[in-house]
Amino acid sequence: MKTKDKIRWGIIGCGDVTEMKSGPAFYKLDNSELLAVMRRDLVKAGSYASRHHVKEYYSDAQKIINHPKIDAVYIATPPSTHKEYAIAAMEAGKDVYVEKPMALDATECEEMIAASLKFNKKLFVAYYRRYLPGFLKVKEWVDSGAIGSVLSGRVFMLKEASEQPDKLPWRVIPEIAGGGHFVDLASHQIDLFNFIFGNAIKVTGHASNRAGIYPSEDTVAAFLQYPNDVVVTGHWSFCSFRNEDTMEIIGTDGIIRFSGFGHAPVELIRKEGTIQFPYQNPQHIQQNLIEAVNMELQGGAPCNSTGESAIQASYAMDAILKSYCSPRDQ
Repeated sequence: MKTKDKIRWGIIGCGDVTEMKSGPAFYKLDNSELLAVMRRDLVKAGSYASRHHVKEYYSDAQKIINHPKIDAVYIATPPSTHKEYAIAAMEAGKDVYVEKPMALDATECEEMIAASLKFNKKLFVAYYRRYLPGFLKVKEWVDSGAIGSVLSGRVFMLKEASEQPDKLPWRVIPEIAGGGHFVDLASHQIDLFNFIFGNAIKVTGHASNRAGIYPSEDTVAAFLQYPNDVVVTGHWSFCSFRNEDTMEIIGTDGIIRFSGFGHAPVELIRKEGTIQFPYQNPQHIQQNLIEAVNMELQGGAPCNSTGESAIQASYAMDAILKSYCSPRDQ
């Protein structure tokens, strides 16, 4: 079978995340072409298409799913529709790249993976940190033994609450997002530790809502056990008095310190001193991952951010949030 020169894409949900983070990569990469976009508001879809020089735009997702010239679909809607659109696209013969978190919960992720197998279509998830230079350096230092034997990891994340109770963003509405800011942000961090250490084998945690601004969790503590007796502890608070974002990997001979969402240099801290690794991310933060997706779809090396890898983060988040009840349920 002849390999395609380019993978022809359609986007379902051309909202804010697609403006700079992802959308332009689909038409700037040599092996990729963006044919059509969809948004429920046709005027906004047309405006996006005009800005990004996309010929076709629609307000009906089925126009993308059933488009005869589209090879693969990027689903950038809120998580509540990921499963529906992903399964429909794969049934229509399209490969799928879906935003994170993969779906509302791990059960929905399992259904998406089952559809991928049933229809023999590829399923990728936008955990793009797996392809960014700073995080690849972290993994390289761990794998090379730069900090000796790994003992543990740590996530410490604080954010000030900025939401107004009468005008809440969808990201803190559980029935749309699957949870709150923890699900949106910590999913990246958990997936990153899975990428570095292998999948977590035991996860426990506690989630609560301390500020009462919105129905989802705003304060979370977690314990994740990985192979080789590596443990990761996490604390996330989204109603704090200040912002902080620190991740660490602690070994017998040193510490790697880095940010999950900032762009400060990655630090390797040892007795003899500290080494800093400055790095430059691509202009479009998902571009490296999208290029890897395209390469696999063209018969090249396999991409490592798949439905099978992404569901592990969803399993972990489900376990951490298992006992959570919103203020409305109490």
